[in-house]
Amino acid sequence: MKLMYVPCKTKEEARSISKALISQELCVCANIFPIQSAYQNEGSIVEDEETVMLLKVVESKVEEAKQKVKELHSYDTPFIGVIDAYVNKEYLKWAGEENGA
Repeated sequence: MKLMYVPCKTKEEARSISKALISQELCVCANIFPIQSAYQNEGSIVEDEETVMLLKVVESKVEEAKQKVKELHSYDTPFIGVIDAYVNKEYLKWAGEENGA
């Protein structure tokens, strides 16, 4: 299983993207929470509020899920971090059954 870490501009955007991924069986579950971000943009340090999605994705769906995030995301260049995750076998079995993997 993989975890995809994706910051979004708003809570509404994160909810919309995660619902699309779940309904298309590209992710099993999404955890959505507010974050404080700091980054450099055009020579200035920007501090901003964002909402992050932590998506639980079966390995066979990662590339398709990344493409869907890029398609739906409002940022020109969204960050899509993919992290290997150890998952207990019962959850992995359930996830595979839910996502047809």
